[in-house]
Amino acid sequence: MGNGSENSPEEVNNRCVWVCQHESCCRQGSAEVLAAFEAYANETVKVEGVGCQGQCNLGPTVRVLPDETWYCRVKPENVSEIVESHLEGGEPVQKFLHPRIHFQYQYYSD
Repeated sequence: MGNGSENSPEEVNNRCVWVCQHESCCRQGSAEVLAAFEAYANETVKVEGVGCQGQCNLGPTVRVLPDETWYCRVKPENVSEIVESHLEGGEPVQKFLHPRIHFQYQYYSD
């Protein structure tokens, strides 16, 4: 996944989604992104609004742990795709991966 290592079943079933709620991400709609992820939270996925993650220019930033997968410029309408593909299916959504952190992927804009 994000760091190239395999996650144990316990880790996959205990993911945490961090959605930045710092100023610049909030100006770009991160509160709505957080609310969209919270709608999908369950006993295996914890969702948290967090402070600055240092990636302000590509916000809203979403980080999935323990995978260390970073998504950038996430919009509320992207959340269901991330949930279905990554959180439920184990496959990160390449078009939203942060290009500075996941160098092997190219950023696509809508």
